[in-house]
Parts: sequence; C-alpha cells; structure tokens
Amino acid sequence: MNSSATPMDEEKFEKALEESTDSELSELKLWLFKENVRLKMEQGELKYEWDRLQKEKEQFQRDAEAFDRYIAAEKKRMKQDESFFDKKMDILKSGFMQLDQERKKLEREKIQLDTEKKVHAGSVRQEKNMELGEMLFQGVKSQLALKKRYKDLIKMFHPDNIAGDHEMVLVVNSIYEELKKDYEMGKRA
Repeated sequence: MNSSATPMDEEKFEKALEESTDSELSELKLWLFKENVRLKMEQGELKYEWDRLQKEKEQFQRDAEAFDRYIAAEKKRMKQDESFFDKKMDILKSGFMQLDQERKKLEREKIQLDTEKKVHAGSVRQEKNMELGEMLFQGVKSQLALKKRYKDLIKMFHPDNIAGDHEMVLVVNSIYEELKKDYEMGKRA
C-alpha cells in the first residue's frame, strides 16, 4: 500500500478490512469515492488557480517590462529636455549679455550725444551772442569810442539791472578785450 506505512499498520488495516461487514465496506468505498472526487476537484481547482497565477505572473512581467521601457524612454526624453533647456538658457544668457553690452554702448552714445548737443548749443549760443556783441560794437572807430560803448553796454546788461544778463556781460567783455587788443596792436604797428 503506502510506502510510508509500517508492516504493522498494513496488518491492522487488512485485519480491519476482514472484520468489516459488507455495509461498512460499502460505506467505506462510498466515502473513498467521494473523497477521491473531492480531491480530483480540488486538484482541478488548484491547477486552474496555478494557471491563473501563471498568467497573472506573465502579464505582470509584460507590464513590468513595458513600464521599464516607458521609464527608460521618459528618462531619455527628460535628458533631452534638460539638454534643450540648458541650450535655451545659454542662448538667453548670451542674449542678455549682448543686450547689456548694447545698453551700455547706447548709454555711452547718449552721453556723448548729449555732450555734443550741449557743446553745439553752447557754440551756437556763443556765436549768436558774439554776432550780437559785434553788432553792439558796430561803428566804433576809435579806442575812446570803444571804451564809451563798453561802459554803456555794461551799464545796460549788468546783472544788477532789471534787464540784466550775465551771459551778455561775458560776451561784451570778451568782444571788448578782442577789440581793445586790435586797437593796441594797431597803435604798435
């Protein structure tokens, strides 16, 4: 019978079978049949469960492989995005540096232009004042007439007067000095 059963157990079993009645044997056969059917059904259920678990395992492995591929693709895409972002950042940095250089250059040019504008405006104003000053001294033929005209103009344009103009006083002084030198050089010659 059973390889794990001892000879003593087999003897007891055979003795019990001999002493059993037909009805007990029928009951035992029925029970063994039912037990055999139950075990076969459980064996079928276990096989079905085993097959189902194997399919789930295979599906899980396929899903895990697909997920690994997805993760690898996402990592690759992320590296590409990071590289693209770094390139964009470099372009932006160089663009901002260039803009800053151009802004500084523009500021220097603006300062230079403002300076040139002031110089030009000053020279234009000075030219106009010189022309006006020369007109004020027009017709002066002698050093004495020059001195008299100078005193009259200084009285007229002195800053303490109501109509006083400091710039005009400077222009009158400048022209007077030039004309005075011209008369003095004329006397020497």
